[in-house]
Amino acid sequence: MAKEPNPIDQHVGSRVRLRRVMLGMSQEKLGNALGVTFQQVQKYEKGTNRIGASRLQAISKLLDAPPSYFFEGAPAAMVGPNPGLENGLRPYIPDMVTTAEGLQLNRAFAKIRDPKVRRRIVDLVFQVAESEAHWSTGERESTL
Repeated sequence: MAKEPNPIDQHVGSRVRLRRVMLGMSQEKLGNALGVTFQQVQKYEKGTNRIGASRLQAISKLLDAPPSYFFEGAPAAMVGPNPGLENGLRPYIPDMVTTAEGLQLNRAFAKIRDPKVRRRIVDLVFQVAESEAHWSTGERESTL
């Protein structure tokens, strides 16, 4: 039976990937700068292999982000080995923002200066997600 990666390692790895993709850097280029293979970078990004403190410091410098950046957004409830997994729940990992569409959406959203417009967009996304959930469970709302 394969060991499940630690949720914090997965989160840190996903943040490494997010920052690397935002900068347009390849796994190979990051790996070369770190003195590891691109396969090792893949393992870091998936959380399969843990990133040691000195390696995280090097990644931080190469990706021009403070070490704390890689922990931002980590669920506060993640205390202990694998919280939430006992119920079969997968902890939140921001996979969406590392996709091409997610990155495009994030960049475009960041350009919107008006906080009211940003709030309306977030509300719209929640409404679309809710309607999708209702459609998948067969609970179609009559307002759609």
